[in-house]
Amino acid sequence: MKLGIATPVVTNVAGAELTWEKDATIEHIGRVAETADRLGYHHMTCSEHIGLPAAETARRGARYWDPLATFGYVSARTSQIKFATMTLVLGYHHPLAIVKRYGTLDHVSNGRVILGLGVGSLKEEFDLLGAPFDDRGARGDDALRALRAALPSNQPTYDGEFYSFGGLTVDPCALQPRVPLWVGGRTKRSLRRAVTLADGWCPFYVDVETAARWLQSFDLPADFEVVMPAEQPLDPAREPQATLDTLERMAAGGTTTVSARFVHHSLEHYLEQLHALAELNT
Repeated sequence: MKLGIATPVVTNVAGAELTWEKDATIEHIGRVAETADRLGYHHMTCSEHIGLPAAETARRGARYWDPLATFGYVSARTSQIKFATMTLVLGYHHPLAIVKRYGTLDHVSNGRVILGLGVGSLKEEFDLLGAPFDDRGARGDDALRALRAALPSNQPTYDGEFYSFGGLTVDPCALQPRVPLWVGGRTKRSLRRAVTLADGWCPFYVDVETAARWLQSFDLPADFEVVMPAEQPLDPAREPQATLDTLERMAAGGTTTVSARFVHHSLEHYLEQLHALAELNT
Protein backbone atom coordinates (compact mmCIF):
# COMPACT_ATOMS: atom_id res chain seq x y z
CA MET A 1 0.00 0.00 0.00
CA LYS A 2 1.20 3.48 -0.86
CA LEU A 3 1.34 6.07 1.90
CA GLY A 4 0.53 9.74 1.51
CA ILE A 5 -0.13 12.41 4.09
CA ALA A 6 -3.00 14.79 4.67
CA THR A 7 -0.65 17.72 5.15
CA PRO A 8 -0.84 19.36 8.58
CA VAL A 9 -1.11 23.12 9.09
CA VAL A 10 -2.63 23.86 5.66
CA THR A 11 -6.16 22.94 6.79
CA ASN A 12 -7.68 22.92 10.23
CA VAL A 13 -10.03 19.95 10.28
CA ALA A 14 -13.42 20.84 11.73
CA GLY A 15 -13.66 19.77 15.34
CA ALA A 16 -9.92 19.12 15.73
CA GLU A 17 -8.00 20.99 18.40
CA LEU A 18 -5.21 23.11 16.98
CA THR A 19 -2.03 22.87 19.04
CA TRP A 20 1.30 23.63 17.38
CA GLU A 21 -0.43 24.00 13.99
CA LYS A 22 -2.23 27.17 15.07
CA ASP A 23 0.88 29.33 14.74
CA ALA A 24 2.88 27.13 12.36
CA THR A 25 4.59 28.65 9.33
CA ILE A 26 5.67 27.58 5.88
CA GLU A 27 8.96 26.46 7.45
CA HIS A 28 7.06 23.83 9.45
CA ILE A 29 5.35 22.63 6.28
CA GLY A 30 8.72 22.53 4.56
CA ARG A 31 10.18 20.28 7.26
CA VAL A 32 7.19 17.95 7.04
CA ALA A 33 7.56 17.80 3.26
CA GLU A 34 11.31 17.14 3.41
CA THR A 35 10.87 14.34 5.92
CA ALA A 36 8.00 12.69 4.03
CA ASP A 37 10.00 12.99 0.81
CA ARG A 38 13.07 11.38 2.35
CA LEU A 39 10.99 8.53 3.80
CA GLY A 40 9.40 7.70 0.46
CA TYR A 41 5.84 8.91 1.02
CA HIS A 42 3.80 8.95 -2.17
CA HIS A 43 2.02 12.30 -1.89
CA MET A 44 1.06 15.22 0.29
CA THR A 45 -2.24 17.07 0.00
CA CYS A 46 -3.62 20.58 0.03
CA SER A 47 -7.30 21.48 -0.18
CA GLU A 48 -9.12 24.45 -1.67
CA HIS A 49 -11.72 26.82 -0.36
CA ILE A 50 -11.64 30.47 -1.35
CA GLY A 51 -14.07 31.98 1.13
CA LEU A 52 -16.16 30.13 3.70
CA PRO A 53 -19.35 31.53 5.22
CA ALA A 54 -19.03 31.91 8.97
CA ALA A 55 -21.77 29.34 9.51
CA GLU A 56 -19.73 26.70 7.66
CA THR A 57 -16.44 26.98 9.50
CA ALA A 58 -17.57 24.80 12.41
CA ARG A 59 -18.33 21.99 9.96
CA ARG A 60 -15.57 22.42 7.39
CA GLY A 61 -12.82 24.22 9.29
CA ALA A 62 -11.68 27.76 8.60
CA ARG A 63 -8.11 27.56 7.29
CA TYR A 64 -7.28 26.57 3.73
CA TRP A 65 -3.84 27.41 2.39
CA ASP A 66 -3.80 27.92 -1.35
CA PRO A 67 -2.47 24.71 -2.94
CA LEU A 68 -0.64 26.34 -5.83
CA ALA A 69 1.46 28.63 -3.63
CA THR A 70 2.03 25.93 -1.01
CA PHE A 71 3.11 23.27 -3.47
CA GLY A 72 5.28 25.71 -5.40
CA TYR A 73 7.26 26.35 -2.22
CA VAL A 74 7.66 22.75 -1.07
CA SER A 75 8.53 21.53 -4.55
CA ALA A 76 11.82 23.40 -4.17
CA ARG A 77 12.58 21.49 -0.94
CA THR A 78 11.72 18.00 -2.20
CA SER A 79 12.53 15.72 -5.11
CA GLN A 80 10.13 12.75 -5.16
CA ILE A 81 6.91 13.28 -3.23
CA LYS A 82 3.88 14.13 -5.35
CA PHE A 83 1.52 17.04 -4.80
CA ALA A 84 -2.19 16.20 -4.74
CA THR A 85 -4.87 18.86 -4.68
CA MET A 86 -7.58 17.44 -2.43
CA THR A 87 -9.63 18.89 -3.97
CA LEU A 88 -9.89 21.71 -6.48
CA VAL A 89 -13.52 22.63 -7.14
CA LEU A 90 -13.99 22.40 -10.89
CA GLY A 91 -16.72 25.01 -11.04
CA TYR A 92 -14.44 27.70 -9.59
CA HIS A 93 -11.98 27.55 -12.50
CA HIS A 94 -11.98 27.49 -16.27
CA PRO A 95 -10.20 24.28 -17.33
CA LEU A 96 -7.50 26.26 -19.15
CA ALA A 97 -6.74 28.20 -15.97
CA ILE A 98 -6.06 24.86 -14.25
CA VAL A 99 -4.00 23.71 -17.24
CA LYS A 100 -1.82 26.82 -17.16
CA ARG A 101 -1.34 27.11 -13.40
CA TYR A 102 -0.89 23.46 -12.58
CA GLY A 103 0.94 22.76 -15.82
CA THR A 104 3.46 25.34 -14.66
CA LEU A 105 3.60 23.64 -11.25
CA ASP A 106 4.18 20.33 -13.02
CA HIS A 107 7.26 21.88 -14.65
CA VAL A 108 8.40 23.50 -11.41
CA SER A 109 8.14 20.15 -9.61
CA ASN A 110 9.54 18.06 -12.46
CA GLY A 111 6.31 16.17 -13.09
CA ARG A 112 4.88 15.59 -9.61
CA VAL A 113 1.36 17.03 -9.82
CA ILE A 114 -1.79 15.02 -9.12
CA LEU A 115 -5.04 16.85 -9.68
CA GLY A 116 -7.68 15.90 -7.14
CA LEU A 117 -10.91 17.45 -8.41
CA GLY A 118 -14.52 17.69 -7.32
CA VAL A 119 -17.79 19.28 -8.37
CA GLY A 120 -18.27 21.10 -5.04
CA SER A 121 -21.24 21.38 -2.71
CA LEU A 122 -21.09 24.78 -0.99
CA LYS A 123 -23.63 26.96 -2.81
CA GLU A 124 -22.64 30.11 -0.91
CA GLU A 125 -19.10 29.84 -2.25
CA PHE A 126 -20.34 29.31 -5.80
CA ASP A 127 -22.52 32.39 -5.41
CA LEU A 128 -19.58 34.38 -4.04
CA LEU A 129 -17.58 33.58 -7.17
CA GLY A 130 -20.46 34.00 -9.60
CA ALA A 131 -20.19 30.34 -10.60
CA PRO A 132 -23.21 28.27 -11.71
CA PHE A 133 -24.30 25.81 -9.02
CA ASP A 134 -27.33 23.84 -10.18
CA ASP A 135 -25.63 22.18 -13.17
CA ARG A 136 -22.22 21.78 -11.51
CA GLY A 137 -22.23 18.01 -12.05
CA ALA A 138 -22.60 18.22 -15.82
CA ARG A 139 -20.17 21.13 -15.95
CA GLY A 140 -17.70 19.15 -13.86
CA ASP A 141 -17.89 16.18 -16.21
CA ASP A 142 -17.23 18.44 -19.17
CA ALA A 143 -14.34 20.10 -17.34
CA LEU A 144 -12.76 16.70 -16.64
CA ARG A 145 -12.93 15.83 -20.33
CA ALA A 146 -11.50 19.23 -21.22
CA LEU A 147 -8.62 18.78 -18.77
CA ARG A 148 -7.78 15.35 -20.13
CA ALA A 149 -7.63 16.81 -23.63
CA ALA A 150 -5.73 19.97 -22.73
CA LEU A 151 -3.21 19.11 -20.00
CA PRO A 152 -0.55 17.46 -22.19
CA SER A 153 -0.75 19.92 -25.11
CA ASN A 154 0.43 23.50 -25.46
CA GLN A 155 -2.00 23.87 -28.37
CA PRO A 156 -5.10 22.37 -26.77
CA THR A 157 -8.33 21.74 -28.63
CA TYR A 158 -11.63 20.74 -27.11
CA ASP A 159 -15.29 21.05 -28.06
CA GLY A 160 -17.71 20.16 -25.28
CA GLU A 161 -21.09 21.05 -23.86
CA PHE A 162 -19.86 23.88 -21.62
CA TYR A 163 -16.23 24.40 -22.63
CA SER A 164 -14.80 24.80 -26.10
CA PHE A 165 -11.41 26.12 -27.14
CA GLY A 166 -8.79 25.87 -29.84
CA GLY A 167 -6.46 27.97 -31.95
CA LEU A 168 -4.46 29.12 -28.93
CA THR A 169 -1.22 28.38 -27.13
CA VAL A 170 -0.91 27.43 -23.46
CA ASP A 171 2.77 27.27 -22.61
CA PRO A 172 3.87 25.69 -20.39
CA CYS A 173 1.38 22.86 -20.27
CA ALA A 174 1.89 19.80 -18.10
CA LEU A 175 5.24 18.03 -18.18
CA GLN A 176 3.67 14.62 -17.54
CA PRO A 177 2.07 13.06 -20.62
CA ARG A 178 -0.86 12.03 -18.41
CA VAL A 179 -1.37 14.00 -15.22
CA PRO A 180 -3.25 11.74 -12.77
CA LEU A 181 -6.81 12.94 -12.16
CA TRP A 182 -8.50 11.86 -8.93
CA VAL A 183 -12.15 12.64 -8.27
CA GLY A 184 -13.21 13.54 -4.75
CA GLY A 185 -16.65 13.31 -3.23
CA ARG A 186 -18.79 11.48 -0.74
CA THR A 187 -21.33 9.79 -3.00
CA LYS A 188 -21.47 6.76 -5.25
CA ARG A 189 -21.94 9.19 -8.12
CA SER A 190 -18.47 10.60 -7.44
CA LEU A 191 -17.04 7.09 -7.78
CA ARG A 192 -18.89 6.61 -11.08
CA ARG A 193 -17.45 9.91 -12.29
CA ALA A 194 -13.96 8.80 -11.24
CA VAL A 195 -14.20 5.41 -12.95
CA THR A 196 -15.54 6.97 -16.14
CA LEU A 197 -13.45 10.12 -16.45
CA ALA A 198 -10.41 9.92 -14.17
CA ASP A 199 -7.60 7.77 -12.80
CA GLY A 200 -8.62 7.52 -9.17
CA TRP A 201 -11.15 8.24 -6.46
CA CYS A 202 -10.34 10.19 -3.28
CA PRO A 203 -13.53 10.15 -1.19
CA PHE A 204 -14.16 11.92 2.09
CA TYR A 205 -16.70 11.14 4.81
CA VAL A 206 -17.08 7.64 3.33
CA ASP A 207 -16.23 4.74 5.62
CA VAL A 208 -14.15 1.78 4.46
CA GLU A 209 -17.06 -0.66 4.41
CA THR A 210 -19.27 1.64 2.34
CA ALA A 211 -16.42 2.35 -0.08
CA ALA A 212 -15.75 -1.38 -0.47
CA ARG A 213 -19.41 -2.05 -1.23
CA TRP A 214 -19.54 0.72 -3.82
CA LEU A 215 -16.29 -0.40 -5.43
CA GLN A 216 -17.72 -3.88 -5.99
CA SER A 217 -20.38 -2.31 -8.23
CA PHE A 218 -17.83 -1.19 -10.83
CA ASP A 219 -15.36 -2.78 -13.20
CA LEU A 220 -12.33 -0.72 -12.20
CA PRO A 221 -9.74 0.21 -14.83
CA ALA A 222 -6.22 -1.14 -14.45
CA ASP A 223 -4.10 0.89 -12.01
CA PHE A 224 -7.17 2.75 -10.72
CA GLU A 225 -6.30 4.47 -7.45
CA VAL A 226 -8.55 4.40 -4.40
CA VAL A 227 -7.15 7.03 -2.04
CA MET A 228 -8.73 6.93 1.42
CA PRO A 229 -8.05 8.65 4.73
CA ALA A 230 -8.04 6.50 7.83
CA GLU A 231 -11.27 7.05 9.72
CA GLN A 232 -9.35 8.04 12.86
CA PRO A 233 -5.91 9.67 13.18
CA LEU A 234 -3.15 7.06 13.23
CA ASP A 235 -0.72 6.62 16.13
CA PRO A 236 1.95 4.29 14.74
CA ALA A 237 4.58 5.28 17.32
CA ARG A 238 2.47 4.22 20.32
CA GLU A 239 0.02 1.78 18.71
CA PRO A 240 1.82 0.02 15.86
CA GLN A 241 -0.38 -3.07 15.81
CA ALA A 242 -3.60 -1.05 15.78
CA THR A 243 -2.16 0.99 12.92
CA LEU A 244 -1.27 -2.15 10.96
CA ASP A 245 -4.75 -3.53 11.57
CA THR A 246 -6.25 -0.32 10.20
CA LEU A 247 -4.08 -0.43 7.08
CA GLU A 248 -4.90 -4.09 6.49
CA ARG A 249 -8.63 -3.45 6.84
CA MET A 250 -8.39 -0.56 4.39
CA ALA A 251 -6.43 -2.62 1.88
CA ALA A 252 -8.96 -5.45 2.13
CA GLY A 253 -11.69 -2.93 1.33
CA GLY A 254 -9.98 -1.77 -1.86
CA THR A 255 -7.83 1.14 -0.69
CA THR A 256 -4.63 1.40 -2.74
CA THR A 257 -3.22 4.56 -1.13
CA VAL A 258 -3.73 6.05 2.33
CA SER A 259 -3.74 9.78 3.01
CA ALA A 260 -2.58 9.52 6.61
CA ARG A 261 -3.59 11.78 9.46
CA PHE A 262 -1.74 11.36 12.75
CA VAL A 263 -2.14 11.86 16.44
CA HIS A 264 0.42 14.60 17.14
CA HIS A 265 1.03 17.43 19.59
CA SER A 266 4.16 19.09 18.15
CA LEU A 267 6.14 19.25 14.94
CA GLU A 268 8.71 16.80 16.31
CA HIS A 269 5.95 14.40 17.33
CA TYR A 270 4.47 14.63 13.84
CA LEU A 271 7.86 13.83 12.28
CA GLU A 272 8.23 10.89 14.68
CA GLN A 273 4.89 9.56 13.47
CA LEU A 274 6.02 9.89 9.85
CA HIS A 275 9.05 7.73 10.62
CA ALA A 276 7.01 5.18 12.57
CA LEU A 277 4.42 4.69 9.82
CA ALA A 278 7.07 4.40 7.12
CA GLU A 279 8.84 1.69 9.13
CA LEU A 280 5.59 -0.24 9.62
CA ASN A 281 4.90 -0.19 5.89
CA THR A 282 8.26 -1.64 4.82
